[in-house]
Amino acid sequence: MDDARSSPSPPSPPSPSSSSAYSYGLLNYPLISAIVSFAVAQSIKFFMTWYRERRWDAKLLIGSGGMPSSHSATVTALAAAIGIQDGLGSSIFAAATIFASVVMHDAFGVRLHAGKQAEVLNQIVYELPADHPLSDTRPLRELIGHTPLQVIAGAFLGFVIATTGQLIKKVAGGT
Repeated sequence: MDDARSSPSPPSPPSPSSSSAYSYGLLNYPLISAIVSFAVAQSIKFFMTWYRERRWDAKLLIGSGGMPSSHSATVTALAAAIGIQDGLGSSIFAAATIFASVVMHDAFGVRLHAGKQAEVLNQIVYELPADHPLSDTRPLRELIGHTPLQVIAGAFLGFVIATTGQLIKKVAGGT
């Protein structure tokens, strides 16, 4: 093939054995922003429960539902970090924004209503006579969705963490 018409090949990722492969993953600003946002949102739920109810509930560190929405925090941080890093006009930012919108709509739409339906079904099963075949059915999870306020709080948290991450990156000498 003629060299004038061939396109340059994309740079290959660092080999897994090199130390730069390890730091490459650790320095992925959008990925780190998303993970930190998820961890902070889940930690807020965990500590808010301890503060309000004086009890530790480790399930809150990985469970869904509650204030703030960790799903919203995660996808907003991802989209914001991509927008900051690659530009608001980039295709990857557009894809991340649509992804975030779908996840957040699902959180306060479908999942919120599924939780409300679970609440009603649990009440119906609870009121069944003891000899009914469904009376010993395990209760459905009720807290699986979010209110719009919880989604907005999660999105705000994700945005703040992504922008704070960029500021830290700049101060530390990164680009």
